[in-house]
Amino acid sequence: MSPLHHVAPSADPVRAETDASQGLPSYIVGQDGQGRWVALESHGLGGGYFRSREAAFQYAVGETGRRAGAVRLSAEPLRIAL
Repeated sequence: MSPLHHVAPSADPVRAETDASQGLPSYIVGQDGQGRWVALESHGLGGGYFRSREAAFQYAVGETGRRAGAVRLSAEPLRIAL
């Protein structure tokens, strides 16, 4: 299991806040309590489990249209609520 790295918030916090207020999706990528890689959409409308951090990140980046600051890595365990 590779360590998680903390990623600084978007270089433009005003833009990130505007994206969120407009309902544009953002994602958090990290591991759950069992070490599985997870991508979670901020509104709870998307996400899933992935084979690797790279796969989870690639999914999230594609879903957000490659917007700067729309995908963050979590240093805390993530949980998908079904």
